[in-house]
Amino acid sequence: MDFRQISLVASQLLTQFGLKVLGAIALWLVAQRLIDFALKLARRAFRNQHVDPTLINYLLNIIGVTLRIVLVVAILGFFGVETTSFAALLAGAGIAIGAAWGGLLANFAAGAFLIVFRPFKVGDFITTAGVTGTVTELGLFTTSINTPDNVLTIVANNKIFADNIQNYSANPYRRVDLVAQLHHDVKHNEAIALLKAKISQIPNVLQNPAPDVEIQDFNFAGPVLAVRPYCNNDHYWQVYFDTNKAIRETFSEAGYPIPEYRYAISGSSGNGINNVIPPLSEIT
Repeated sequence: MDFRQISLVASQLLTQFGLKVLGAIALWLVAQRLIDFALKLARRAFRNQHVDPTLINYLLNIIGVTLRIVLVVAILGFFGVETTSFAALLAGAGIAIGAAWGGLLANFAAGAFLIVFRPFKVGDFITTAGVTGTVTELGLFTTSINTPDNVLTIVANNKIFADNIQNYSANPYRRVDLVAQLHHDVKHNEAIALLKAKISQIPNVLQNPAPDVEIQDFNFAGPVLAVRPYCNNDHYWQVYFDTNKAIRETFSEAGYPIPEYRYAISGSSGNGINNVIPPLSEIT
């Protein structure tokens, strides 16, 4: 076989291989568009059937991964690779990957359990694995949580499933816990009545159950009131800050004295009298 024949055979082989590569690229691009289109149709169909958004995202992830695996197998078959051999190779690789990446499979299994048991759904405000925020996505291996300071946090599903989960959106309302310090000379019943009336006027504070204002504790400055209005989870921080303002305004309008702490230093001066540090108001 002379050089011309070798060049001719090589040219034919390269041409055939090049055409297959171009065909594979075209198949990949067209199939990707079809997969994306199919996923959009599936999402629309799920929404029309009023399927929960959490389940929709999870199912679409599984469908997308499955279709892309089928696409890879089809492209390999286009190149003449035996798909049965590839399936055996894929199964063996799956076992090896499963042994090496047990944590990844654990996250996948945890995600499936989270879908089944439904401790939360997309849009719920939760605390889990040390993260507090709104769930934006429950994926195959991780869950995306957007924190109140607008930071997207990705948490492994297995870590969530193994930890405690606090779902603030599960109930129709939640309680805001605050405290208010009173001076010893203030009549606590009067202060409680004024605070209840003021807090009831705050927007988005629920009237049923009504706000709770009671004596919670005592300290050296005087009684400590527990101030606890109720509101929808979406209005929590607005009610929280407005209640703090209401406490300040109520006590100021009523003319209540500022709570003070008195400290006594053990020991005596030369005349045998204990030294007592007066409150700041007396010094100024």
